[in-house]
Order: sequence, then C-alpha cells, then structure tokens
Amino acid sequence: MNLKEIYSELLSKIGFSANEIQQKWKDLEKAYSGKSRHYHNLNHLKEMIESFEIYRDKLENPNEILFSIFYHDFVYSASKKDNELKSAEYALTILTENIDLNKQLVFDAICATQQHQQNVIEDINWLIDFDLKILAKDWEDYKIYFEQIRKEYRIYPDFLYKPGRAKALKHFLENEFIFQTEEFRSLYEEKARINIEKEISFLI
Repeated sequence: MNLKEIYSELLSKIGFSANEIQQKWKDLEKAYSGKSRHYHNLNHLKEMIESFEIYRDKLENPNEILFSIFYHDFVYSASKKDNELKSAEYALTILTENIDLNKQLVFDAICATQQHQQNVIEDINWLIDFDLKILAKDWEDYKIYFEQIRKEYRIYPDFLYKPGRAKALKHFLENEFIFQTEEFRSLYEEKARINIEKEISFLI
C-alpha cells in the first residue's frame, strides 16, 4: 500500500493543487514519524486504510472518513488528553472553503476516536471500528501493539501506567460492545475481549 498515493489521490479529488498536496503530505509524514510514535504512526494509518478499503462501499461519505483517518492522530502526545480535539481542529484549518468536504463530519469523526462510543452517524461508527481493529489481532500482534503503547507512555513509571492502562481497558469490557458495527462485532468482538482480559492480567 502506498499511503502517499492514496493521500494524494484523495486531496486531488476534493480540490487541492499538486503543490498543496506535496506540502501537506510532508507535514503529515513528519507528524506521524515522530520519534515518540511507536504505535500511532504511519503503519497505524495503513492498517486503518486496509479496513477502509474493504468496507468503503458501506460508507455514505468515504472521502470524509478517509480524510479523518489521515488526520485523526495528527496531534499526539501521551501526556495530553485533548489529542483528538487538537487533531480535529488542525484538520479543519487545512480545509479551506473551496474544498469539497463535509467539514463538520470530519471534525465530529476525529473527535469520536477519543471515546469510541456508539454514534448516530454510521460512518463514524465505521471509523471507530477501523481504529479499534487492532484489539482483535492474533495474540502475538496484539502483544506488539500493547508494548508499543507502553513505549509511548514511557514517561510514566509502572506504578502509574499499569493501573491507568488497566482502567482504560476495563472500560472497554464494561461497555455492552467494543465495536460499533454489526460486521465488526460478529468478526472481532470475542477475540478483542479475550485479548483485553489477557493484557489486564499482566497489569494487575
């Protein structure tokens, strides 16, 4: 998968010039390639876009959701709690009036990746599920994922990180469903819960 090609094609389609696309890609690549980005990086975007490509036909607004994938973790700091809001605000700053995209949907979609709760807009539920699909990976891949998350939070000692991570994971288990679409529930719900429970056992 060539992320730059997918990105360039999308931005061209919605009204950006070639020069603008080149610069915005550089900015995006730089943001997602930061040294502290062990999980929330370009590879995470690739995995989300793989899901997006499979389910594109289910989406009413595929351009908005694809754009939201690219920008949903643009701003990311493990010590901050407003990354999604800041990412959404940044995404809107580059969507000038002449760009053919539903800006409110983009803003709401990116913000929704913070809480991962059921949304009245089905496109946003798909985005949330693309973001959380990692939770249902085979155990060895899931283990790599949570080790990468730990590295992103390395500024916190274990006595702070472990209970915080366990609390966040238990929140997923307390919800009636982890995934928001019927398709993802039937395919991935059970496996995600098993992985989360297993990770929690390492934390307590």
